[in-house]
Amino acid sequence: MNVRRLISTTAVAGATALGLVSLSACSGTSSAGGDKGGGKLDVVASFYPMQFLAEQIGGDHVEVTTLTRPGVEPHDLELKPRQATELRGADYILYLKGVQPAVDEAIAQSGVEHTVDAATLTTMESHGTEVGHDHGHEGEEHEGGHEGEEHEGGEHGAEGGADPHVWLDPVKYAEVAKGVGDSMAKADPVHAADYRKNAGTLVGKLKSLDAKFAAGLKNGTTKTFITTHSAFGYLAERYGLEQHGIAGLDPESEPSPARIKELQTVAKQEKVSTIFFETLASDRTAKTLAEDTGLRTDVLDPLEGITDRSKGDDYLSVMESNLAALQKALGTK
Repeated sequence: MNVRRLISTTAVAGATALGLVSLSACSGTSSAGGDKGGGKLDVVASFYPMQFLAEQIGGDHVEVTTLTRPGVEPHDLELKPRQATELRGADYILYLKGVQPAVDEAIAQSGVEHTVDAATLTTMESHGTEVGHDHGHEGEEHEGGHEGEEHEGGEHGAEGGADPHVWLDPVKYAEVAKGVGDSMAKADPVHAADYRKNAGTLVGKLKSLDAKFAAGLKNGTTKTFITTHSAFGYLAERYGLEQHGIAGLDPESEPSPARIKELQTVAKQEKVSTIFFETLASDRTAKTLAEDTGLRTDVLDPLEGITDRSKGDDYLSVMESNLAALQKALGTK
């Protein structure tokens, strides 16, 4: 999600990548196209974390279409001209600015009245390769359950920048969910009560997830974890952990030899046991570092898409798998 990787209007118009994937909010199945059906609110979501919110909150009243097909790395998504055209026909668009430059550009040109940027529904921060209880926000507490707190984050390292991974913090994701419920109610007033009720139910589930993380990540042998993709800054701050990313916010960026040497030192000093990688990007660098340091590897999923390799079939189940992986790596169980 390197914001420097801008994609021009020409590239968007000329792209030949993916078609829209239409998903029924209640069935979870997919098919090509973006047909409206049965008077439902026609919702377009940019990628999986937005799709999950739209499906959970919209329920039976929405037809959800996602721009990012399962298994596709969302940061590199380019749109076909047909997708841009269908985007303009949506009733409601839910996206997260900064994740997918091509999508951001197409949405800005769509002219759809009910367009919601999830980044405006919570407080965003800046993170880099190092973030956590000792990196930024001096004097703040980062234990779970501090709903509504605001952070003014600082950049760390050359790969720092605006971090859009708010969905990996259940508290911030709950704030976004509430805002999505309110905005869907405005877009479709007839079903406003249902949208707000569904949003409240989801917020309750996310509060429960937050409590599990807060309790489950206490009293470990270390607070430090190393991951290929610096996606877990919000999660690290929330639960008092220390994230060291091999690369920065862009999962495809390559670390320097100096960075690798620095991580070898961190792993030794902080008693790190595991190098984490993700499901949608290469694990080559993680495995190389693990071999050099005698550590093991495991998956910590940034939940940018659900595939048959995911350790769960939706956001909540994959986040619980992430919790179990962190507990094992940090020595809390």
